[in-house]
Amino acid sequence: MKTNKLENLDKLRIVSKAGENGPKLYIETYGCQMNVADSEVVAAIMTNKGYSISENMEDANIILVNTCSIRENAEQKVRQRLNDYKKHKKKDKDLLIGVIGCMAERLKTKLLEEEKLVDMVVGPDAYRDLPKLVEEAGSGQQAINVLLSREETYADINPVRLGKNNVSAFVSIMRGCDKMCAYCVVPFTRGRERSRDPYTIVREVNDLIAKGYKEVTLLGQNVDSYIWKDEENNQAINFAGLLEMVAKTSSNLRVRYSTSHPKDMTDEVLYTMAKYDNICKNIHLPVQSGNNRVLENMHRGYTREWYMDRIRAIRKILPNCALSSDFIAGFCDETEEEHKETLSLMKWVEYDFAYMFKYSERPNTFAHRKLKDNVPEEIKTRRLTEIIDLQNKLSLKSNKKDIGKTFEVLVEGVSKKSNERLFGRNSQNKVIVFDKGKAKTGDYVNVKVLECTSATLKGSIV
Repeated sequence: MKTNKLENLDKLRIVSKAGENGPKLYIETYGCQMNVADSEVVAAIMTNKGYSISENMEDANIILVNTCSIRENAEQKVRQRLNDYKKHKKKDKDLLIGVIGCMAERLKTKLLEEEKLVDMVVGPDAYRDLPKLVEEAGSGQQAINVLLSREETYADINPVRLGKNNVSAFVSIMRGCDKMCAYCVVPFTRGRERSRDPYTIVREVNDLIAKGYKEVTLLGQNVDSYIWKDEENNQAINFAGLLEMVAKTSSNLRVRYSTSHPKDMTDEVLYTMAKYDNICKNIHLPVQSGNNRVLENMHRGYTREWYMDRIRAIRKILPNCALSSDFIAGFCDETEEEHKETLSLMKWVEYDFAYMFKYSERPNTFAHRKLKDNVPEEIKTRRLTEIIDLQNKLSLKSNKKDIGKTFEVLVEGVSKKSNERLFGRNSQNKVIVFDKGKAKTGDYVNVKVLECTSATLKGSIV
C-alpha cells in the first residue's frame, strides 16, 4: 500500500558518464514518473552540450529543480528547497538556479520577478532551449521559456538514465493530456495530448536492452489514448499495438505501463496483456471516487457502473492481474454517503494497493473557478484516514493470499534493512524481500513467499 505518489521528493543524485571537466549540473526531481523521465531528457540535452552531472549540490555551477504542481503540498516543498538554494547562492554568486517542469509552467515569471528565487524558468516543452537559457541567465538576462507545444515529444533524444540499478527504465510514449478533469492542472502545465512515433519508442527500448536493462515502464498521462497515425502508409497504431511492438522486442524484457484511464481502457489492451507473458500483470486504474455525482463534478467521463464493468473485464481476461487506484477524499460538495460509496467500491474491487489524497484545490482549474472547496479540512482528514485504513486491510488481505506461492522476481537491489537481503518485484508489481544467496541485481529468480506485511512480501529463493 502506498499513500502518496506525487508529494514525496525523489532526489536523483547521479554521476554522469560525461566526465568531470566543464560546468557541472545538479538535478533534483520532485513528483511523478513523468518528471523522472523528463529529468533524464534534460540530462541528455545538457551533457550533449558539454556539461557533467554532479551528485553534489555544492560542486554544481547550475542547479535545476524539476517540479510538480499537482498538489499544494508539493509546491510548498519546492519553495522550501528553493529558499535553501538561495542561501547557498549567497556564498557562490556565480551559481545559477532554475526551475523546470510543471511549476515553471504554472507560475511563469512569478518565481523570477516577484519572489526572485531563481535565474531560469523553463516549461516542460522547452528543454531543448536550456543551453541557450543558461547562457542568458549567466549574462544577467531574464531567462524564461514556458511555451507549450503541440508537437514536442523529444522522440529523437536518447535520455541519460539517472537510476542507479541499471535494471529498470522509464520510456515516455506521449505527452500532455486532453481529459480536463475538474481538479487537475496537467492540461495547463503539460499541454495538449500528442503521441510519440512508435518506431522511436522501439528503438529506445532496443537500446536499453543492449545496455542490459531488464524492464521498461511506458509512460503517459493517459496511455490508453495513445495513437500514432502514419498518413503516408494509411496506418494507425493504438496503445494495444504499441504494447505488442514493445513486448516483441525481447521475451526477457518485462514491460509495464502507467497510467490508464477507465474511460479509454479497451479489451484489446487486456487481450494483448494476456497474450504476452512478459507484459506485467498489473494495472493502475484511477477511479478517484465511487459516487456518480462526484465523478460527474470531477469531469471524469465515466460512471461507477462503467468502472465496475472495466474491473469485471480485467478479472475475466487477466485473472491474476493486480489492481491499484487513486482516490481523492473530500472533493467539492462530497457528502458522507458519497464518501461511503467510495469505501464500498474499494471493498468490491479489493485493490492490491492505492495512492490516496485529500482534495487540494489548484489555481485555474475548473473546480477552482466554478466549484466550492467546501468540505472542512478535519472532515477531509478523517475521510482520508478511513480510506487509508481500509486500503491497509485490503493490501494485507491480498498479500496473505500470496503466502505459499512462488513468483518470478526481477532483482532490483539490496534491501534497505539488510545487506544480506535483496528485493525485487513480481509481475503483479508487489515488492518481495528475500535472502540474497547467489543472486545479484538484474537476475530473475523464483521466490517462495513465506510471510508478509500490508506493504511487502517476504520469502526465500527456490
